[in-house]
Amino acid sequence: MAPAPSSSPDTAFTMAFQPIVDAVERRIFGYEALVRGPQGQGAAQVLASVGPGQRFAFHEACRVRAIKMAAALDMDVKLSLNVAPNDVAGKEECFSTAIATATRHGFPVDQLMFEITEGERVPNLGDLAASFGAFGHLGITSAIDDFGAGYAGFELLAAFQPDLVKIDMNLVRSLDSDRVRRTLVRGVARTCGELGVRVIAEGVETRGEYAVLRDMGVSLFQGYLFARPAIGVLPPIAWDAL
Repeated sequence: MAPAPSSSPDTAFTMAFQPIVDAVERRIFGYEALVRGPQGQGAAQVLASVGPGQRFAFHEACRVRAIKMAAALDMDVKLSLNVAPNDVAGKEECFSTAIATATRHGFPVDQLMFEITEGERVPNLGDLAASFGAFGHLGITSAIDDFGAGYAGFELLAAFQPDLVKIDMNLVRSLDSDRVRRTLVRGVARTCGELGVRVIAEGVETRGEYAVLRDMGVSLFQGYLFARPAIGVLPPIAWDAL
């Protein structure tokens, strides 16, 4: 059983949870775990205090904390954990640590979801696909986060077809009044649909954005329209927004 990693000693943190809702089935699909400071500081401020050499250990500590908290909250849906692609490509540590932590705290392994952040280049995309393939029998869900905001979204999608793709909030923002954004998002949704990949629209804040996305066939949503992240608790959902 893999030991739980520890964060850098000078970095205090906790985790917030934001729901992902299924608009068709009117249920909670899962919760994304988001790092926060002890006084509610945002992720960018917390990560700024973590040195480059401590990043992997800190990210591991965040995932461990999120799983422990989710288990304590009796979460019975997906728990979405952020991972850097080069932390999992051709490696097993992220998976083995998460699996060991989930097992130790009674959290179902098949409720774990790994969101691959799109903010760095991956030298060998085949290794990334192979890593997920090696643990696929355990039911771990895979997702590409912030699609459209990073280096090579379609290149990553071509090499690795995950279970889910999360469309970046900057593409979602005001797409009901922006023809270019509507066209781009419609193209992503259509491409993912043809590949059998489900789409999550993140950062949805208005009923107008939601309505256009529903017309495109998107059924999974995350954003302030439904609930803001809440530290240490599972926030209530604004179901009247659907």
